[in-house]
Amino acid sequence: MTQQAGASRPHIPLQDRLRQLLDGPVALDKRALLGTLYAEVSRYETLAYAAGWNDALATTARRDARRDEDA
Repeated sequence: MTQQAGASRPHIPLQDRLRQLLDGPVALDKRALLGTLYAEVSRYETLAYAAGWNDALATTARRDARRDEDA
């Protein structure tokens, strides 16, 4: 499910996305800019967290599969 949510937006490195927000054509007031930055960073953290869980689950599944083969 997290992959589908992440797939709806193209992958842009966080630094590039922040640069787009800061240098964008629309001037944001401080509160709006901070809110937007917070949302972007939170989205990247969520994706990274989900990727970590997916990696951990895949590693556990591989380890369990090898253990079953050895038994």
